[in-house]
Amino acid sequence: MKKLILLVVIVLGFAEFSLAFQNDTTKKESSTAKVWDDLAQQKVDHTYKPLTLKLSDDGTKYVRFILWHQQWLQTSNLAIDDAPLRLNTLIRRSRILAFAQISPRFLILTHFGLNNLTTGNMNALGNQGDGPQMFLHDAWTEFKVTENSDALYIGGGLHYWKGLTRLANQSTLNFMTMDNTRPFVQWHSLGITDQFARHIGFYAKGQLGKFDYRIAANNPMSPANALGAGADLINSGNGGVDSDLTYTGSIEPNADGDHVGNAVIEGYFRYNLFDTESTKLPYQVGTYMGGKKVLGIGLGFFAHPNGMYNNATDEHENVTHLAADIFYDAPVGSSGNAINAYASVINFNYGENYMSRWAGTGTNIYGQLGYYIGKAKLMPYVAFQSGSYDAYGDNLNAFDAGINYFVNGHNAKITLEYHTISNNPLEGGLDADGNPNGVQQLRLQLHIFL
Repeated sequence: MKKLILLVVIVLGFAEFSLAFQNDTTKKESSTAKVWDDLAQQKVDHTYKPLTLKLSDDGTKYVRFILWHQQWLQTSNLAIDDAPLRLNTLIRRSRILAFAQISPRFLILTHFGLNNLTTGNMNALGNQGDGPQMFLHDAWTEFKVTENSDALYIGGGLHYWKGLTRLANQSTLNFMTMDNTRPFVQWHSLGITDQFARHIGFYAKGQLGKFDYRIAANNPMSPANALGAGADLINSGNGGVDSDLTYTGSIEPNADGDHVGNAVIEGYFRYNLFDTESTKLPYQVGTYMGGKKVLGIGLGFFAHPNGMYNNATDEHENVTHLAADIFYDAPVGSSGNAINAYASVINFNYGENYMSRWAGTGTNIYGQLGYYIGKAKLMPYVAFQSGSYDAYGDNLNAFDAGINYFVNGHNAKITLEYHTISNNPLEGGLDADGNPNGVQQLRLQLHIFL
């Protein structure tokens, strides 16, 4: 608490200093008032114009480019007693995405970038060791099967057409909150069976009136490259949960000596009661800030047959997750305000008493609520999640409270957030007595995408 109070005092002191400096500067610049008046008469266009290369006069053939950076400033973990207060910077995301369509029958997309570059994992020349590097996030091709409707598209490659929930398909360009909920229960397979929430495989998607769907059949990433094979990760000191299960079924042969567990199947099905949402790309919008009236109800699943391996019985077990969610984003009156609400419930089944990196066998609930104040360009919000998992006696909880300042919509925004996680040894580690430390942080994000 002392650290938090100290940080607030520093912020307030900085604000007071900035105001005094601004007043002094205003006086000094009074002699150049005429120059500034002349500049003020010039209209500056701040509207966002997509970076698009038109390949035909009517614009139906094109190449679209999207670039974005998200810069973070965050405190050290305020939940750890007697630890010094530190402010740490990182590049949360730095990405480039391009997709091209020269025919309504096919599309190609490429997306690459880096994540989580910090002073602790930088290196002298930027190409040494295992620090963050620019890597391929998405690379897929897509074909339209039903020529006169959007009922069926087929695609394949390294893709983001995911199952389970809306937030599993969340766009990182237009979060309502500062980031996807952490622990990443929505991105539950991140670094476990996929590369940064992407699998290699094939997918089908389509839209029929108010109904849309996405289904994918993929191969899992090799467990040897995963963040940790569940029980192995936890038994190494992150919780002390005992389990005979490891998420290594895809490399362990069955009793007949055959390899199994090499397929992941997932899907998400949604019905929109009001406005329909685009399914051209998989990335789901966090908030439209009153630009649409959306009420979407979804059901999803994630299945990895024979994905789990029981070291005690030398048998394979299935991994099966089911979820339901609801998303509401709509204008409020005619004032330019808007409301955003989302809720999900996920039933995870990895096997008895099993904890993976982000979730475990049991149930997780998540909810978020935000209110956009159009005239002020501000959107305060809160978010909460609670996981009730067989491996732990207490629920694993997380709470976020923050505010977005939309300088220019989602294209340029600043977000300040208070972030906390409790009872989760996988996130905050353990103290000297073997109890979870918890996580408490203040986080600031500067976000621009073009």
